[in-house]
Amino acid sequence: MTISSAPKLFQPLTLRSVTLKNRVVISPMCQHAARDGFAQPWHMVHYGKFALGGAGLVFTESTAVSSNARVGFADLGLWHDDHIAGLKAIVDFVHANGAMMGVQLAHPGRKAFSEPLWEGGRALTADTLDKSGIAWRRMGPSALAAGEQWSVPEEMTLADIAAEIEAFAAATRRAATAGFDVVELHFGHGYLAASFLSPLANRRTDAYGGSRENRMRFVIEAAEAVRQAWPQDKPLFIRLSCLDGAEGSWGLEDTVVLASALKQVGVDVIDCSSGGLTEETRSLTIPRGLGFQVPFAERVRREAGIPTQAVGLIVDPRQAEQILAEGKADLIAIGREALRNPYWANEAALALGHAEDHSTWSFRHAAWLAKREPIMRKIRDEGQLEQFKAAR
Repeated sequence: MTISSAPKLFQPLTLRSVTLKNRVVISPMCQHAARDGFAQPWHMVHYGKFALGGAGLVFTESTAVSSNARVGFADLGLWHDDHIAGLKAIVDFVHANGAMMGVQLAHPGRKAFSEPLWEGGRALTADTLDKSGIAWRRMGPSALAAGEQWSVPEEMTLADIAAEIEAFAAATRRAATAGFDVVELHFGHGYLAASFLSPLANRRTDAYGGSRENRMRFVIEAAEAVRQAWPQDKPLFIRLSCLDGAEGSWGLEDTVVLASALKQVGVDVIDCSSGGLTEETRSLTIPRGLGFQVPFAERVRREAGIPTQAVGLIVDPRQAEQILAEGKADLIAIGREALRNPYWANEAALALGHAEDHSTWSFRHAAWLAKREPIMRKIRDEGQLEQFKAAR
Protein backbone atom coordinates (compact mmCIF):
# COMPACT_ATOMS: atom_id res chain seq x y z
CA MET A 1 0.00 0.00 0.00
CA THR A 2 1.43 3.40 -0.95
CA ILE A 3 1.62 6.20 1.58
CA SER A 4 -0.93 8.28 -0.35
CA SER A 5 -3.48 5.45 -0.24
CA ALA A 6 -2.80 4.50 3.37
CA PRO A 7 -5.38 5.37 6.00
CA LYS A 8 -4.66 8.82 7.44
CA LEU A 9 -3.90 7.18 10.80
CA PHE A 10 -0.97 5.38 9.20
CA GLN A 11 0.43 8.18 7.09
CA PRO A 12 3.75 9.49 8.48
CA LEU A 13 3.87 12.97 9.99
CA THR A 14 7.05 15.06 9.98
CA LEU A 15 7.44 17.74 12.65
CA ARG A 16 10.69 19.63 12.18
CA SER A 17 13.24 16.82 11.68
CA VAL A 18 11.24 14.15 13.51
CA THR A 19 9.11 11.83 11.39
CA LEU A 20 6.47 9.77 13.17
CA LYS A 21 5.69 6.53 11.31
CA ASN A 22 1.99 6.94 12.09
CA ARG A 23 -0.40 9.30 13.91
CA VAL A 24 -0.96 7.06 16.97
CA VAL A 25 0.37 8.67 20.16
CA ILE A 26 0.41 7.07 23.60
CA SER A 27 -0.83 9.75 25.96
CA PRO A 28 0.96 10.51 29.24
CA MET A 29 -0.52 8.51 32.12
CA CYS A 30 0.64 8.82 35.73
CA GLN A 31 2.08 5.55 37.04
CA HIS A 32 3.40 6.64 40.46
CA ALA A 33 6.08 3.96 40.26
CA ALA A 34 9.31 6.01 40.44
CA ARG A 35 11.62 6.34 43.43
CA ASP A 36 12.71 9.90 44.16
CA GLY A 37 12.16 10.64 40.48
CA PHE A 38 14.17 7.67 39.18
CA ALA A 39 12.70 5.35 36.55
CA GLN A 40 12.19 1.73 37.59
CA PRO A 41 11.81 -1.58 35.70
CA TRP A 42 8.07 -0.90 35.68
CA HIS A 43 8.64 2.05 33.35
CA MET A 44 10.73 0.08 30.88
CA VAL A 45 7.98 -2.53 30.57
CA HIS A 46 5.15 0.04 30.60
CA TYR A 47 6.55 2.21 27.80
CA GLY A 48 8.30 -0.58 25.94
CA LYS A 49 5.10 -2.51 25.30
CA PHE A 50 3.57 0.48 23.51
CA ALA A 51 6.54 0.61 21.14
CA LEU A 52 6.09 -3.11 20.48
CA GLY A 53 2.40 -2.40 19.99
CA GLY A 54 3.04 -0.17 16.98
CA ALA A 55 2.50 3.39 18.24
CA GLY A 56 4.35 6.16 16.41
CA LEU A 57 5.05 8.24 19.53
CA VAL A 58 5.13 7.19 23.18
CA PHE A 59 5.00 9.81 25.96
CA THR A 60 6.21 9.43 29.52
CA GLU A 61 3.91 10.24 32.34
CA SER A 62 3.96 13.69 33.92
CA THR A 63 7.67 14.17 34.70
CA ALA A 64 8.56 16.66 37.42
CA VAL A 65 10.86 19.57 36.64
CA SER A 66 11.72 20.04 40.33
CA SER A 67 11.33 18.03 43.51
CA ASN A 68 8.37 20.23 44.42
CA ALA A 69 6.79 19.70 41.02
CA ARG A 70 5.41 16.23 41.64
CA VAL A 71 1.81 15.14 41.30
CA GLY A 72 2.60 12.48 43.90
CA PHE A 73 5.63 11.20 45.79
CA ALA A 74 6.45 8.63 43.08
CA ASP A 75 6.47 10.71 39.88
CA LEU A 76 9.25 10.43 37.35
CA GLY A 77 11.63 13.37 37.52
CA LEU A 78 14.15 15.31 35.49
CA TRP A 79 15.21 17.77 38.16
CA HIS A 80 18.64 16.17 38.54
CA ASP A 81 21.26 14.97 36.08
CA ASP A 82 21.22 11.56 37.76
CA HIS A 83 17.70 10.99 36.41
CA ILE A 84 18.94 10.99 32.83
CA ALA A 85 20.47 7.50 32.59
CA GLY A 86 17.33 5.57 33.56
CA LEU A 87 15.20 7.49 31.08
CA LYS A 88 17.80 7.18 28.33
CA ALA A 89 17.64 3.38 28.61
CA ILE A 90 13.88 3.53 28.01
CA VAL A 91 14.28 5.94 25.09
CA ASP A 92 16.87 3.64 23.52
CA PHE A 93 14.56 0.62 23.83
CA VAL A 94 11.62 2.49 22.32
CA HIS A 95 13.80 3.67 19.42
CA ALA A 96 15.12 0.16 18.84
CA ASN A 97 11.53 -1.03 18.46
CA GLY A 98 10.39 1.51 15.91
CA ALA A 99 8.76 4.33 17.87
CA MET A 100 9.66 7.88 18.85
CA MET A 101 9.75 8.87 22.52
CA GLY A 102 8.42 12.01 24.15
CA VAL A 103 8.63 13.36 27.68
CA GLN A 104 5.88 15.37 29.32
CA LEU A 105 7.37 17.96 31.65
CA ALA A 106 5.13 19.24 34.41
CA HIS A 107 4.77 21.37 37.49
CA PRO A 108 1.45 20.85 39.31
CA GLY A 109 1.79 24.10 41.27
CA ARG A 110 -0.98 24.35 43.84
CA LYS A 111 -2.08 20.78 42.97
CA ALA A 112 1.26 19.20 43.88
CA PHE A 113 1.35 16.06 46.02
CA SER A 114 -1.74 13.89 45.96
CA GLU A 115 -2.48 10.21 46.40
CA PRO A 116 -2.40 7.80 43.45
CA LEU A 117 -5.82 7.13 41.96
CA TRP A 118 -5.90 3.61 43.44
CA GLU A 119 -5.45 5.10 46.92
CA GLY A 120 -8.22 7.63 46.47
CA GLY A 121 -6.57 10.47 44.54
CA ARG A 122 -6.99 12.93 47.41
CA ALA A 123 -4.67 15.84 48.14
CA LEU A 124 -2.03 14.93 50.70
CA THR A 125 -2.42 16.98 53.86
CA ALA A 126 0.24 19.31 55.17
CA ASP A 127 0.63 17.00 58.16
CA THR A 128 1.24 13.99 55.92
CA LEU A 129 3.74 15.94 53.85
CA ASP A 130 5.55 17.18 56.96
CA LYS A 131 5.84 13.63 58.29
CA SER A 132 7.24 12.43 54.95
CA GLY A 133 10.52 14.16 55.69
CA ILE A 134 10.76 15.81 52.28
CA ALA A 135 10.99 19.53 51.72
CA TRP A 136 7.75 20.48 50.04
CA ARG A 137 5.95 23.56 48.76
CA ARG A 138 2.66 24.17 47.06
CA MET A 139 2.81 27.36 45.04
CA GLY A 140 0.63 29.30 42.67
CA PRO A 141 0.12 32.71 41.14
CA SER A 142 -2.01 33.70 44.15
CA ALA A 143 -2.68 32.38 47.64
CA LEU A 144 -5.88 30.60 46.56
CA ALA A 145 -6.41 26.88 47.18
CA ALA A 146 -7.30 24.56 44.30
CA GLY A 147 -10.28 23.24 46.28
CA GLU A 148 -11.53 22.41 49.75
CA GLN A 149 -9.09 19.55 50.28
CA TRP A 150 -6.04 21.51 49.16
CA SER A 151 -3.89 23.71 51.38
CA VAL A 152 -3.49 27.36 50.43
CA PRO A 153 -0.43 27.69 48.19
CA GLU A 154 2.33 30.22 48.58
CA GLU A 155 1.92 33.17 46.25
CA MET A 156 4.90 33.10 43.94
CA THR A 157 7.35 35.96 43.95
CA LEU A 158 8.96 37.20 40.76
CA ALA A 159 12.06 35.25 41.79
CA ASP A 160 9.93 32.11 42.17
CA ILE A 161 8.49 32.61 38.70
CA ALA A 162 11.93 33.01 37.16
CA ALA A 163 13.20 29.95 39.04
CA GLU A 164 10.37 27.70 37.84
CA ILE A 165 10.76 28.84 34.24
CA GLU A 166 14.44 27.93 34.51
CA ALA A 167 13.45 24.57 36.03
CA PHE A 168 11.47 23.80 32.88
CA ALA A 169 14.43 24.84 30.71
CA ALA A 170 16.91 22.79 32.74
CA ALA A 171 14.69 19.69 32.59
CA THR A 172 14.42 20.22 28.84
CA ARG A 173 18.20 20.20 28.47
CA ARG A 174 18.31 16.92 30.41
CA ALA A 175 15.59 15.52 28.13
CA ALA A 176 17.78 16.34 25.13
CA THR A 177 20.71 14.51 26.74
CA ALA A 178 18.47 11.49 27.35
CA GLY A 179 17.65 11.38 23.63
CA PHE A 180 13.95 12.21 23.69
CA ASP A 181 12.43 13.17 20.33
CA VAL A 182 9.61 15.38 21.63
CA VAL A 183 9.04 17.55 24.70
CA GLU A 184 5.49 18.28 25.81
CA LEU A 185 4.79 20.89 28.46
CA HIS A 186 1.82 20.04 30.67
CA PHE A 187 0.13 23.42 30.90
CA GLY A 188 -3.39 22.11 31.56
CA HIS A 189 -5.46 20.39 34.26
CA GLY A 190 -5.16 23.19 36.82
CA TYR A 191 -1.40 22.78 37.12
CA LEU A 192 0.96 25.71 37.63
CA ALA A 193 0.79 27.23 34.15
CA ALA A 194 -2.97 26.71 33.89
CA SER A 195 -3.54 28.44 37.22
CA PHE A 196 -1.75 31.52 35.86
CA LEU A 197 -4.18 31.57 32.92
CA SER A 198 -7.37 31.56 34.99
CA PRO A 199 -8.76 34.79 36.47
CA LEU A 200 -10.24 32.63 39.25
CA ALA A 201 -6.82 31.31 40.33
CA ASN A 202 -4.73 34.34 39.38
CA ARG A 203 -5.51 37.55 41.28
CA ARG A 204 -2.10 39.14 40.78
CA THR A 205 -1.81 42.86 40.05
CA ASP A 206 1.67 42.78 38.50
CA ALA A 207 2.79 41.87 34.97
CA TYR A 208 1.65 38.25 35.48
CA GLY A 209 -1.96 39.01 36.39
CA GLY A 210 -5.00 41.04 35.43
CA SER A 211 -5.52 41.13 31.68
CA ARG A 212 -5.54 37.98 29.55
CA GLU A 213 -2.27 39.09 27.99
CA ASN A 214 -0.66 39.33 31.42
CA ARG A 215 -2.10 36.01 32.60
CA MET A 216 -0.63 34.38 29.49
CA ARG A 217 2.82 35.77 30.26
CA PHE A 218 4.09 32.85 32.38
CA VAL A 219 3.03 30.31 29.74
CA ILE A 220 4.64 32.28 26.90
CA GLU A 221 7.87 32.89 28.78
CA ALA A 222 8.15 29.26 29.85
CA ALA A 223 7.49 28.09 26.28
CA GLU A 224 10.14 30.50 24.97
CA ALA A 225 12.68 29.29 27.53
CA VAL A 226 12.02 25.65 26.67
CA ARG A 227 12.14 26.33 22.93
CA GLN A 228 15.59 27.91 23.39
CA ALA A 229 16.77 24.98 25.52
CA TRP A 230 15.39 22.30 23.19
CA PRO A 231 17.17 21.43 19.92
CA GLN A 232 15.71 23.50 17.11
CA ASP A 233 15.24 20.42 14.94
CA LYS A 234 12.96 18.72 17.47
CA PRO A 235 9.25 19.50 18.01
CA LEU A 236 7.66 21.04 21.08
CA PHE A 237 4.12 20.12 22.16
CA ILE A 238 2.01 21.88 24.80
CA ARG A 239 -0.98 20.33 26.54
CA LEU A 240 -3.69 22.85 27.35
CA SER A 241 -7.05 22.63 29.06
CA CYS A 242 -8.99 24.27 26.27
CA LEU A 243 -11.79 24.84 28.77
CA ASP A 244 -10.60 24.64 32.35
CA GLY A 245 -13.91 23.46 33.77
CA ALA A 246 -14.81 26.51 35.85
CA GLU A 247 -17.56 28.96 34.95
CA GLY A 248 -16.26 32.44 34.16
CA SER A 249 -12.69 31.21 33.82
CA TRP A 250 -10.53 30.12 30.86
CA GLY A 251 -12.43 29.14 27.71
CA LEU A 252 -11.97 27.93 24.15
CA GLU A 253 -11.79 31.44 22.71
CA ASP A 254 -8.91 32.19 25.10
CA THR A 255 -7.17 28.98 24.05
CA VAL A 256 -7.29 29.94 20.38
CA VAL A 257 -5.60 33.26 21.22
CA LEU A 258 -2.98 31.52 23.35
CA ALA A 259 -2.33 28.82 20.74
CA SER A 260 -1.71 31.50 18.12
CA ALA A 261 0.81 33.17 20.42
CA LEU A 262 2.51 29.85 21.21
CA LYS A 263 2.84 29.13 17.51
CA GLN A 264 4.76 32.37 17.16
CA VAL A 265 7.35 31.32 19.76
CA GLY A 266 7.99 27.96 18.13
CA VAL A 267 5.45 25.53 19.57
CA ASP A 268 4.60 22.84 17.02
CA VAL A 269 1.52 21.00 18.38
CA ILE A 270 -1.26 21.80 20.84
CA ASP A 271 -2.46 18.76 22.78
CA CYS A 272 -6.12 19.62 23.41
CA SER A 273 -7.45 18.49 26.78
CA SER A 274 -9.85 20.11 29.26
CA GLY A 275 -10.84 20.58 32.89
CA GLY A 276 -8.90 20.42 36.11
CA LEU A 277 -8.83 23.95 37.48
CA THR A 278 -10.79 23.66 40.71
CA GLU A 279 -12.16 20.16 40.94
CA GLU A 280 -10.43 17.25 42.63
CA THR A 281 -7.78 15.46 40.59
CA ARG A 282 -9.90 12.34 40.21
CA SER A 283 -12.92 13.99 38.55
CA LEU A 284 -13.91 16.29 35.69
CA THR A 285 -16.93 18.55 35.28
CA ILE A 286 -16.97 18.55 31.46
CA PRO A 287 -19.45 15.95 30.13
CA ARG A 288 -17.74 12.89 28.66
CA GLY A 289 -18.55 10.78 25.64
CA LEU A 290 -16.71 9.31 22.68
CA GLY A 291 -14.22 11.87 21.39
CA PHE A 292 -15.60 14.54 23.71
CA GLN A 293 -12.55 16.80 23.34
CA VAL A 294 -12.18 16.47 19.56
CA PRO A 295 -14.16 19.72 18.89
CA PHE A 296 -11.52 21.59 20.90
CA ALA A 297 -8.72 20.19 18.74
CA GLU A 298 -10.70 21.00 15.60
CA ARG A 299 -11.30 24.64 16.49
CA VAL A 300 -7.75 25.31 17.68
CA ARG A 301 -6.38 23.71 14.51
CA ARG A 302 -8.67 25.74 12.28
CA GLU A 303 -8.52 29.13 13.96
CA ALA A 304 -4.94 29.19 15.31
CA GLY A 305 -3.48 27.44 12.28
CA ILE A 306 -1.41 25.02 14.34
CA PRO A 307 -1.37 21.19 14.34
CA THR A 308 -3.37 19.61 17.14
CA GLN A 309 -3.51 16.35 19.02
CA ALA A 310 -6.93 14.95 19.92
CA VAL A 311 -7.33 13.03 23.16
CA GLY A 312 -10.21 11.71 25.23
CA LEU A 313 -12.24 8.53 24.75
CA ILE A 314 -10.94 7.77 21.28
CA VAL A 315 -11.22 3.99 21.39
CA ASP A 316 -11.96 2.64 17.90
CA PRO A 317 -9.63 2.74 14.86
CA ARG A 318 -12.46 3.88 12.57
CA GLN A 319 -13.30 6.67 14.98
CA ALA A 320 -9.66 7.79 14.98
CA GLU A 321 -9.44 7.61 11.20
CA GLN A 322 -12.59 9.71 10.79
CA ILE A 323 -11.21 12.44 13.07
CA LEU A 324 -8.08 12.70 10.96
CA ALA A 325 -9.80 12.33 7.60
CA GLU A 326 -12.21 15.17 8.45
CA GLY A 327 -9.31 17.45 9.37
CA LYS A 328 -10.25 17.77 13.02
CA ALA A 329 -6.77 16.93 14.34
CA ASP A 330 -3.33 15.82 13.17
CA LEU A 331 -2.53 13.25 15.86
CA ILE A 332 -4.60 10.81 17.91
CA ALA A 333 -3.63 10.25 21.54
CA ILE A 334 -4.67 6.93 23.05
CA GLY A 335 -4.52 6.59 26.82
CA ARG A 336 -6.55 4.15 28.88
CA GLU A 337 -7.54 2.18 25.79
CA ALA A 338 -3.84 1.47 25.32
CA LEU A 339 -3.66 0.17 28.88
CA ARG A 340 -6.40 -2.27 27.96
CA ASN A 341 -4.74 -3.15 24.67
CA PRO A 342 -1.07 -2.10 24.23
CA TYR A 343 -1.25 -3.44 20.66
CA TRP A 344 -3.99 -0.98 19.71
CA ALA A 345 -1.95 0.57 16.88
CA ASN A 346 -1.01 -2.76 15.33
CA GLU A 347 -4.59 -4.00 15.51
CA ALA A 348 -5.83 -0.70 14.06
CA ALA A 349 -3.64 -1.31 11.01
CA LEU A 350 -5.41 -4.64 10.48
CA ALA A 351 -8.86 -3.15 11.12
CA LEU A 352 -8.32 -0.32 8.62
CA GLY A 353 -6.84 -2.56 5.95
CA HIS A 354 -3.39 -1.01 6.22
CA ALA A 355 -1.97 -4.46 6.95
CA GLU A 356 -3.17 -7.86 5.76
CA ASP A 357 -1.23 -9.88 8.31
CA HIS A 358 1.10 -9.50 11.29
CA SER A 359 4.18 -8.69 9.22
CA THR A 360 4.23 -5.10 10.54
CA TRP A 361 4.49 -6.33 14.13
CA SER A 362 7.76 -6.92 15.94
CA PHE A 363 9.44 -9.78 14.11
CA ARG A 364 9.83 -11.69 17.38
CA HIS A 365 6.06 -11.71 17.66
CA ALA A 366 5.10 -11.74 13.98
CA ALA A 367 6.84 -15.02 13.20
CA TRP A 368 4.85 -16.91 15.82
CA LEU A 369 1.57 -15.27 14.86
CA ALA A 370 2.18 -16.06 11.18
CA LYS A 371 2.81 -19.70 12.06
CA ARG A 372 -0.55 -19.88 13.85
CA GLU A 373 -2.60 -17.90 11.32
CA PRO A 374 -3.46 -20.75 8.87
CA ILE A 375 -4.84 -22.76 11.76
CA MET A 376 -6.84 -19.81 13.06
CA ARG A 377 -8.19 -19.10 9.57
CA LYS A 378 -9.47 -22.66 9.35
CA ILE A 379 -11.03 -22.38 12.81
CA ARG A 380 -12.79 -19.17 11.83
CA ASP A 381 -13.95 -20.55 8.48
CA GLU A 382 -15.46 -23.59 10.19
CA GLY A 383 -17.20 -21.45 12.79
CA GLN A 384 -15.52 -23.25 15.68
CA LEU A 385 -15.21 -20.11 17.79
CA GLU A 386 -18.88 -19.27 17.33
CA GLN A 387 -19.84 -22.82 18.26
CA PHE A 388 -17.72 -22.64 21.38
CA LYS A 389 -19.27 -19.35 22.46
CA ALA A 390 -22.78 -20.65 21.76
CA ALA A 391 -22.10 -23.76 23.85
CA ARG A 392 -21.17 -21.63 26.82
